[in-house]
Amino acid sequence: MQNITYEINKKEKFYYGFSLIISLILYYVLLKNSEFLIYLIPYVIYIVIFVFFSQVILVGHLRGNAVEVTKDQFPEIYQIANKQSLALKLKKPPKIYLLQGGGMLNAFATKFLSNNYVIIYSDIFEMAYDEGIKAVEFVIAHELGHIKRRHVGLFNTLILLPSYIIPFLYFAHSRAKEYTCDNIGCFLSPKGATKGILILASGKKLYKKIDEQSYIKNYDKSTGFVTWFSEIFSTHPHLVKRLKNISKINKDSN
Repeated sequence: MQNITYEINKKEKFYYGFSLIISLILYYVLLKNSEFLIYLIPYVIYIVIFVFFSQVILVGHLRGNAVEVTKDQFPEIYQIANKQSLALKLKKPPKIYLLQGGGMLNAFATKFLSNNYVIIYSDIFEMAYDEGIKAVEFVIAHELGHIKRRHVGLFNTLILLPSYIIPFLYFAHSRAKEYTCDNIGCFLSPKGATKGILILASGKKLYKKIDEQSYIKNYDKSTGFVTWFSEIFSTHPHLVKRLKNISKINKDSN
């Protein structure tokens, strides 16, 4: 697989820069006012310890209960992750784990110490063997995008943490990051991107019955305050908006 180029969502760039500036200003103010810093240090230590041990518990749970994807265990998925990691110029492929998700169609990326992890719920794996590998390629590529863009990791969380006192900034930044990772997923797996989003919207069987254009048109007709208000509290954009973004990428690339 050749190296790829992908578009970083403009809002991600803006929100990251804005968040970083706000955080640096607040850190500077705290350092200049040691009396406030003394009171805050215990809370900062608590947050760091809480996040660290949460990651310890997660990794321990994965190692004890999940199935690691290797060249001998689900080799098709292993090869996809390796090829996509190479295309994204990651230093090394992340560890991939299959986890029983109780019917949930989901996946996520995380980092613990120097190791990156991608956790994929079992129903998505089943989809790979029942419905085809393309949609799963998109899901993996999306999660690798989070690693490529350094969206995961304790340090990256802490450096921007002060800025999230601004209402809705965390959610807005998170949604922008999702668009970027969809862009990465679409470039790495253009044939699986639309299918991947439709599966998230309607399930691994019913997605075949969904008319993409009708789905988008119905959303456009029903947008309003309620739709907007629900999204500003979400870490992910509405699925229809993600689908529209992917449709635009595919259209522009043809």
